[in-house]
Amino acid sequence: MRVYLVIIDETDEALVALRFAARRAVRTGGAVQLLALIPPQPFVAFAGVQATIEAEALAHAETLLASAAGNVLSEGAAMPEISVRSGDGVKIVREYLAERPEVAALVLGAATEGGPGPLVTHFSGVGAGQLPCPLYIVPGSLGEADIDRLS
Repeated sequence: MRVYLVIIDETDEALVALRFAARRAVRTGGAVQLLALIPPQPFVAFAGVQATIEAEALAHAETLLASAAGNVLSEGAAMPEISVRSGDGVKIVREYLAERPEVAALVLGAATEGGPGPLVTHFSGVGAGQLPCPLYIVPGSLGEADIDRLS
């Protein structure tokens, strides 16, 4: 079974990548895995405050993933596997892919303004040749009809 990994955040391009992956999963009989990245939190001297900041970041990521999972289901795909990881995004994605050989493609959305984003920049450049699976970069400017036609 083909498994498509999508990195989820609050950007429009993440939603485009999600729709593309969900549509591909439906058409290929595959599945979707969703990964939310929590950037390293700044150190706060008071442990209680630090714990609250980390808990809020985790809750926010879980909310994003729940919404994204709903989008996947609405496209007719099976319930996706969801994960939340904290730390450097590039490192986390590499570790995740190393742990999960079933992932057949990493699906990232490219921003329409302000550059493609740090993950797209890294993995489409020096990191592309080191990936254990193909990289799909979905232009953030694609509309629903375009995605349906291409997926």
